[in-house]
Amino acid sequence: MTTGTASVSQHDLYLYNHGELFRAYRAFGAHPCERDGERGTRFAVWAPHAREVRVAGDFNGWRGASHPLALSGTTGVWQAFFPGIGDGAAYKYEIVDADGRVFLKSDPFAFFSELRPGTASVVANLDNYSWGDHSWQERRSRSKPYERPMLVYEVHLGSWRIDGPEQFWSYERLAHELVDYVADNGYTHIEILPITEHPFDRSWGYQTTGYYSATSRYGHPDGLKKLVDRCHQRGIGVLLDWVPGHFCKDDHGLRRFDGQPLYEPADWRVAEKPLWGTLAFDFGRPEVQSFLISNALFWMDVYHIDGIRVDAVASMIDLNFDKPPEMHTRNKRGGIENLDALAWIRKLNEVVFRYYPNALVIAEDSSAWPGVTAPVYLGGLGFNYKWNMGWMNDMLKYMETEPAHRSGVHNLATFSMMYAYAENYVLPLSHDEVVHGKRSLLNKMPGAYEQKFSNLRLFYGYWMTHPGKKLLFMGGEFGQYDEWKDLGELDWPVLRYPLHDSMRRFTRDLGSFYRNEAALWEQDHSPEGFRWIDADNAAQSVLSYIRFGKKRKSHLVAVCNFSAAAYPVFRLGVPTGASYRLAMNSDAADYGGSGAAMPRKFKAERHPMHGQPFSMEIVLPPLTFLLFEPDASVED
Repeated sequence: MTTGTASVSQHDLYLYNHGELFRAYRAFGAHPCERDGERGTRFAVWAPHAREVRVAGDFNGWRGASHPLALSGTTGVWQAFFPGIGDGAAYKYEIVDADGRVFLKSDPFAFFSELRPGTASVVANLDNYSWGDHSWQERRSRSKPYERPMLVYEVHLGSWRIDGPEQFWSYERLAHELVDYVADNGYTHIEILPITEHPFDRSWGYQTTGYYSATSRYGHPDGLKKLVDRCHQRGIGVLLDWVPGHFCKDDHGLRRFDGQPLYEPADWRVAEKPLWGTLAFDFGRPEVQSFLISNALFWMDVYHIDGIRVDAVASMIDLNFDKPPEMHTRNKRGGIENLDALAWIRKLNEVVFRYYPNALVIAEDSSAWPGVTAPVYLGGLGFNYKWNMGWMNDMLKYMETEPAHRSGVHNLATFSMMYAYAENYVLPLSHDEVVHGKRSLLNKMPGAYEQKFSNLRLFYGYWMTHPGKKLLFMGGEFGQYDEWKDLGELDWPVLRYPLHDSMRRFTRDLGSFYRNEAALWEQDHSPEGFRWIDADNAAQSVLSYIRFGKKRKSHLVAVCNFSAAAYPVFRLGVPTGASYRLAMNSDAADYGGSGAAMPRKFKAERHPMHGQPFSMEIVLPPLTFLLFEPDASVED
């Protein structure tokens, strides 16, 4: 990763100043290297308003006068090589601003940091890890994500498992326990809440000070590499939550880095994010563009990350997002769109896909902005996936409705298909929905204890068979009853209770079935992959539909009974005259259901119904999801 030279080239400085240095981490920060046969560290930092910049650290008693940096022309970049400073040295930049004030700042490009509450940067050589994921990288270079299964397990490393308050598991320990758990439960990807260095545990990493620094809470950067490496060796992709929309105001961070607004806009109304108490980036500044785009590539280059989920896109593209009227501004065209942010997002996606064509760059966007996942050359923002927040909000509202009243809000369960192909969607059941008093997914479900589980299994069946990729936050797989407790760990002891253990088996089997059935993901983004059988049965609160693979005879028939009524004889239209096998039944005894007697096979008859040429009679228990697949010998 290091350049091996003791100074940053004029070419790199030019590109950085013009927003075109996309591997800026190779030039900036603290790089152990050699000059004239002497080992040391090269430092480089952008601070154009500073009068002086020095390096203070544990090697000079935190007095920087003995380690001054030199300004490189008119670039605003200060740099120097110092012999004798090596891996593990703690340091900060001692900045003298234009008014002569002296203050210490952490390195924006630091590759490692002190464990909080310490705030110093730490010199770290990231070149020493030996990767074992070559087969994964080769497969990924050939794999197209759109036509592959994607079942994501979202996890917060600091509360999946811990040994006690603030006694976190290390990256290395998670590389075994967490990765095996994710792989054994049928997930294709793990998505990790932000692990960029952050001062406050309860920000979960969403308020960052060290964009290039893997948090030291869980150990050394090489430990994170081992975690990613082992994911790949077990066939699991790795996504990182990435937060370019805002940064925290802590004194040692990016705020007024050289005494004046630098990474943030000069206009306080544009810079301030009052909802979170943070600051926005100045997306129109070329050096900030180089900093952020390089950061996205850094995690893919250095840590082999397979993709990023870009947080809070709506807050970036709307100048007045969640701001009071006195902070409202307009762009040069008179609108409220942040034109600089829109241009930067498009540039980010063009650059990432130039170097990593099969990467995942997923927008967490609550806005109605069109073309979020459309290519930039067609006027889109250029992401390849977007979280479907509309589906999530509608379905949670629907599922929280008592079954007896669901017929009155039936459209909540069907409306998503009106726009399902407007974007490439991920269906998220994320951490945001199970915290801050929102209750866990299980506890959102109406009814008594057993009925809550029936509702949740039914919901998961609909979620897994609805077009779109899938994401589930940790704990949802076994029906955690309490909402997410970010200072503790998941409620693993509940697995001693039969219904929770049965829920874990159900989500495992459902996920494995999903992963192995092309009809559930091969045509996620094409109307050819989905057809309603009956979307309008509000009276009985029953939905039925077909998922198709690319081979027309490759299909599955799904039925969801969202009512508490049983239908011992229910006629269902189907596309072929085959016998259909019951592939999944959320009411099975093994999954905590009633275990009501259910035939294994159902013969379709030439009795047209629901616009289908054939139909069959099935048994439909209350609050149940059923999935049927045709026998191998399918009759047209």
